[in-house]
Amino acid sequence: MAAIQGMRQPSWRNYWGWGSGDMLGAGAQAVVTGWLFYFFVTFCGLSAVESGLILGLPRLLEAITCPLIGYVSDNLRHSRIGRRVGRRRLFLLIVLPLLPCFALLFVTGKSFWYYLLVFIFFELLYTMFLIPWETLAAEMSKDYAEKARFAGARMLVAQGSAILASALPTLLINQFGGKDSAEPFLWMALIFGLLFSLVVLIVLLSSWERPYTAEELAKPLAPFSWDEALGIPVRMFRDLFSTLRLRAFRQHLSLYLGGYLSQDIFNTAFPIFVATVLMGATGATLAISQLMTSMYIAQLLSVMIAIRVVIKVGPLYAYRVAISLFIAATLLYGWLYLQQRGAAAAAPSLPWLYLPIVLAGLGRGTLNFVPWSVYNYLPDVDEAVTGQRREGIFAGVMTMVRKVAQSAAIVATGWLIGLGGYVSPTRRPGELVVQTEQAIQTVTAVMVLGPIVVMLLGLWAARHFRLNAQTHAVLAHEVERLRAGHLEAESAENRQIVEDLTGRAYARLWGRA
Repeated sequence: MAAIQGMRQPSWRNYWGWGSGDMLGAGAQAVVTGWLFYFFVTFCGLSAVESGLILGLPRLLEAITCPLIGYVSDNLRHSRIGRRVGRRRLFLLIVLPLLPCFALLFVTGKSFWYYLLVFIFFELLYTMFLIPWETLAAEMSKDYAEKARFAGARMLVAQGSAILASALPTLLINQFGGKDSAEPFLWMALIFGLLFSLVVLIVLLSSWERPYTAEELAKPLAPFSWDEALGIPVRMFRDLFSTLRLRAFRQHLSLYLGGYLSQDIFNTAFPIFVATVLMGATGATLAISQLMTSMYIAQLLSVMIAIRVVIKVGPLYAYRVAISLFIAATLLYGWLYLQQRGAAAAAPSLPWLYLPIVLAGLGRGTLNFVPWSVYNYLPDVDEAVTGQRREGIFAGVMTMVRKVAQSAAIVATGWLIGLGGYVSPTRRPGELVVQTEQAIQTVTAVMVLGPIVVMLLGLWAARHFRLNAQTHAVLAHEVERLRAGHLEAESAENRQIVEDLTGRAYARLWGRA
């Protein structure tokens, strides 16, 4: 193997510096999925269907932009700008000054088209950061333990940003008042917009791209070609669909979508559930903020536990435990609805308000960690099949599939809530109208049953998932042997493990037909 120039050992500064990027990666999603739907229907006079479309439609555009950014960033490696600036860093430098535009989403009194176009623009910036950033951990290290530390740092930052997203409205309301006002949301968005730019700068200062080998440096720079540029869409989608041939990647996507889509549905419906079922209109924003803060603190604790559990027992077992906790939480909320039904009493007592949300947080933290603890190893599985390193295209495919599925989940959630008869205030934004019993039943059913169905489907599709620390060590060993020119596995056991992960016969690995 060609010697790699300037190999570097990541330190705690690199783990946390790179991981700080999830203040944008997860922080933006925590604000968007946790608050934006509620903000639109409560303070902007938009219907549940319109709000769902604003959150969902931009994700459909990312069916093109996600793999395109991943493909372009992969293929800039031997261009002049890729060598001088960095194929991943280029995108981070572009988005850094533009991220404070996030606050424009939380301006009241605008039209449906205003919110849609602003959200499309922000989602494009978000994708231009997320995909190149996600590849950097896989480029900075090939060691299993080091990659686990990158994933752990990332998820701890992610949960911290989610806590901030949920707690900021409470802090701002306590500081400035206006518990049923839109003003705290605008201040929250301004704070986050500035934080987003700051963490991109931190990532740029604390990360690096995969060093060039001596052979790569000897290659001439790739000149710009219009023929090459026009052929990008064809090659991009060819590479995109080639990733889905990997058995481990398909199973991983099932866990990923099951865990994340269940949270998208819950996050969209939960604020409406609190405001219409548990608390009523008065002070709903404050109650939602406090409950979500409790949930995200529990998620942080869950991630800290999951970092060790996933390495010891594997991702599939951790996923089963996580969905059990999350399912218990949603069923408890269904039980609370039944207790409230027809009762003249006010909100449930504090233990019954907080027990389900803490259980949900304990499950969700592990659900968030499991896919990203596995993601950094998938390019190694792909390398066994293709003989290439394609971190960018994997990040692009994961984000694309996530965004398209998220779009469908959010649009469907908004549509079902609207279909059930939920009415948004149109004359006095911020004052929730009295909802019909059918509307309340629909909100409850969507929030309780939707996540359960999605999680169980994900578990069923990934029931044979086998990528863990032990099988990855075997895979990495066999990749080195393939690189050295060996055509047969070292042992029958090794061959079975590699074939199970890749879904291909050993004789067809390393680019062989």
